[in-house]
Amino acid sequence: MLPGWGRNGRSARAGTTGVSRILGTRTAWTTVGDGEFFCPGCGGDRNYQRLTGRRRFTCLGVPVMPRGETGPVVECAACGHHYGADVLDHPTTTRFSAMLRDAVHTVALAVLAAGGTCARTALETAAAAVRSAGFDDCTEEQLAALVEALAADTGRLFGEPCGPGLSIELHEALDPLAPHLAPAGREAVLLQGARIALADGPYTPAEREVLTTVGSALTICADEVARVLTAARTPS
Repeated sequence: MLPGWGRNGRSARAGTTGVSRILGTRTAWTTVGDGEFFCPGCGGDRNYQRLTGRRRFTCLGVPVMPRGETGPVVECAACGHHYGADVLDHPTTTRFSAMLRDAVHTVALAVLAAGGTCARTALETAAAAVRSAGFDDCTEEQLAALVEALAADTGRLFGEPCGPGLSIELHEALDPLAPHLAPAGREAVLLQGARIALADGPYTPAEREVLTTVGSALTICADEVARVLTAARTPS
């Protein structure tokens, strides 16, 4: 008897296929939500539907017996692929851009406040960094006013070490962003802060403390933070 063939001469594979045509399972999907997400398959922002399903055994295509629930899954409206619900943890491109923009803005304000002087060179460097992150209309005057308002609101003097309030603000802006940045991206945010601090002279103790807090919030180890701060002193 040839391998793969039954005693009656029929292919075993053909027999299995015949059974699968008679018996099978079918899932009835129900939409429980929708929105916009970053589709890994498409590589961009797409609309999605969040689905839950009920599986049933079928006989000749007719549902005959429940087999339990499945899902939830996320279905891309463009490519139709299904993904686990954790795909929604990844920010959309639009949301990611906003997170990065806000993070750079917060770091710039924190470094300027720690510097204590708001020298014109530091303001210019900070404004350029903030504009490149997405705040196209940011000016040196706006940043200076925000730093003064921040100091007045917290009762904190320029040049003081990074207090609890400022540390919390940095973590609120950077903690959600860090998991979605590659190591090079996290270092780039820290490097921008370092260049703002160095624009008007060497690091002050307060600036170093702020930058150390930035590195920690970005999950950069202490040795790498020290390396980036040292590298920032070297003109590019």
